[in-house]
Parts: sequence; structure tokens; C-alpha cells
Amino acid sequence: MAKPTGKGGSVHATRNDLPSNAKTVSIGVLQACLLDAIDLGNATRQAHWTVRGPNFIAVHEMLGGFYGDLVTGADDIAERIVQLGGQPDGTSQAVAGGSRLPAYPADIAAEQAHFAALADRYAAVGKALRAGIDATNEAGDADTADLLTGQSRDLDKKLWFLEAHLAPGK
Repeated sequence: MAKPTGKGGSVHATRNDLPSNAKTVSIGVLQACLLDAIDLGNATRQAHWTVRGPNFIAVHEMLGGFYGDLVTGADDIAERIVQLGGQPDGTSQAVAGGSRLPAYPADIAAEQAHFAALADRYAAVGKALRAGIDATNEAGDADTADLLTGQSRDLDKKLWFLEAHLAPGK
């Protein structure tokens, strides 16, 4: 049996009838998306903990909900990797070394600064998800493309909420 991996390499045996190449492509795409989702969740949690401003409680609660949704989304991604025969890697070391997002600034507290920093990251993850949709569709894995589509749609809505809080022109 092949050694399982979350990095798009060999996969372990499964009765899932997707072609091996589709599994390999999807596992690689999903692993990259998993690292981004965990990192975005951590950034959102950081903002949730440290945000300050006149709308504190509403923003704190909104970001808490966003964080919960991101945890659920990351879990869905990791489980899809396993369904395809891979081994997800969501360790802190993997996230630190593999996330495509810039480090979240730990020294901000103002609502507007958090909204801008988060909006940039939500937009970047949404863009990466859409690239993953295309790649997994092309590889013949409609189910993974559908999973990523749902996550993309959810992030786009959250991005809209974040941008609605930004002062015009930011």
C-alpha cells in the first residue's frame, strides 16, 4: 500500500472510484486550501480577541461566528483529503511553512485595521479556492470542486460583510 500524504503525492487504497490522477490533484489542491483555511481562521480568531472600537460587541460576535465557520470548513477539507486516500497535515508547522497568506499583524486593535487586514486575506483565500475549483474540475473531481465552491461562496459573503464595515475607499 502506498504511503498516505496530504501533499498531493501517493494515496492509500480506497474504494472511491475517482481516477488516481484526479485524487492526486485534488489532494494537493485541498492540502493547500486546508493550510490557508487554518491560517485564515487563526487570523480571524486573533482579530476576534483583540478588536477594539465603538462596535466592539457586534464585531467580536461576528468574528467569532466567522471563526467557527472556518473551523468547520477546514474540517470538511481535511475529511475530503482522507476520503480521497490522503493524509491531511494541519499542524502548526505545516501552516507556518505552507500558508499562502502573509503573516497577520499581531499589533493591531482598531476595528478598521482588522477589517482591512481580514478583507485582504479573505479575498486571497477566495481567489485560491476559485483556482482550486478550476483545477479539481479539470482533473475530473466534481465533488471536490463542489466542496470548494461552497466554501468560496461562504468566504465571498464574509468578505462582503468585512468590506461593508470599511470606510469608503479602503
